[in-house]
Amino acid sequence: MLDWEQLLSLKRLGDTTKRLRKEQDDTRLGFEVDYDRIIFSSAFRSLQDKTQVIPLSKTDFVHTRLTHSLEVSVVGRSLGRQAGKAIIQKYPHLEKTLGYQFSDFGAIVAAAALAHDIGNPPFGHSGEKAIGAFFERGKGQRFKPEISDWAYQDLVKFEGNANGFKLLTETKHGSFGGLRLSYATLGAFTKYPRASFPLETSKHVSRKKYGVFKAEKPLFDEVADELGLQYVKNTSYFRHPLAYLVEAADDICYTIIDFEDGINLGLIPEEYALEYLSKLINTRIDKDKYYKLSTTKNRVSYLRSLAIGRLIEDAVEAFIQNEEKIRCGELDKPLIELSPYKAQIEDIIQISIKNIYQSQEVLEKETVGFRVISEILEHFSQAIENSKNDKANHFDKVIIKAFLKDFEFENLDTESWLIELSSRIASLSDSKALEIYKTLSGQNL
Repeated sequence: MLDWEQLLSLKRLGDTTKRLRKEQDDTRLGFEVDYDRIIFSSAFRSLQDKTQVIPLSKTDFVHTRLTHSLEVSVVGRSLGRQAGKAIIQKYPHLEKTLGYQFSDFGAIVAAAALAHDIGNPPFGHSGEKAIGAFFERGKGQRFKPEISDWAYQDLVKFEGNANGFKLLTETKHGSFGGLRLSYATLGAFTKYPRASFPLETSKHVSRKKYGVFKAEKPLFDEVADELGLQYVKNTSYFRHPLAYLVEAADDICYTIIDFEDGINLGLIPEEYALEYLSKLINTRIDKDKYYKLSTTKNRVSYLRSLAIGRLIEDAVEAFIQNEEKIRCGELDKPLIELSPYKAQIEDIIQISIKNIYQSQEVLEKETVGFRVISEILEHFSQAIENSKNDKANHFDKVIIKAFLKDFEFENLDTESWLIELSSRIASLSDSKALEIYKTLSGQNL
């Protein structure tokens, strides 16, 4: 069973002495430093121009990855604080002997939730699929004989979660250890504490994807060892318990807020808001207040706030009821699936899938995004490959000077520069990726 004292480790990459909670400065706690470092990072700032639901939409109704991440962080803080209060009550030595506070749990979850989408490519999941398809079925297949099976699996199943761990921890341009976040926050961030290889098919919530690239696996092993995460079947670690709360915060936000976006955009009729959201909050609605609200946006906003509050309470209750099971690595489903309102949540998600995620605008823009990422990968990889083989033509040299001048690929082996290139492209904003694509194709002339 996982131990809370280890799970709340304040250690950072490169530390030579132990950081003790009771010695922390409460005016700027280490876990709060994590939050600050994430929010000031360039990778986080790029989320302001990355797709959440409606790609490249200019309407002020729609959430970007940045606004979504901020909202998930706020929900995560509430989840963490409420759960932390119960855990401190259950294990009072955490506070009395070690100095931990219930707010520490909120700070960890808030920081991890803030970063949860930081590694996602442009154009949402379409971007991930474009990178994978390039190496599995596109011109990137040519690299397969030159790289390990593990690295190839990282590429064909390119995963934003693994890229996020890479961005948070990679030593680059003299910055040792990336953002140097606490190991507790890194653990809570990692929803899928496993590598892509060896291949594993599992319905367990923590193993349905992977969360660490080959190159970062030794570092994650160090993080897992410090946190006391146990290894399962030589493929995966137990999930950090607070990762369940990070996941719940994300699930709550995209379920309710995407639904809200769909109504505000006119993709879902407003009457659906009262019909479906009231099933979650029928005992909490102040009908007089609701009917006095004069706009769709305000009415839906009111229902949304009540629904999120309801689901936060349910998630915390499910977490506390299953706390020991979670620390034994036995909870195999997300907290939202334990909600007494599971059926109603699924109804809302199905409406969003039909009316939003499969809407004509989304499908058209995802098609554009797939093409954009594929073309950039093709041109950039060709330029680097030709340069390393001393076969670069003028176009290759121009590409490197214009777009890759600070990309230090010369001393990297093939699998290393391919992952670095894919990560670099994944870090582009939607607009920047589109701009590069137009330049490469001559549309900016």
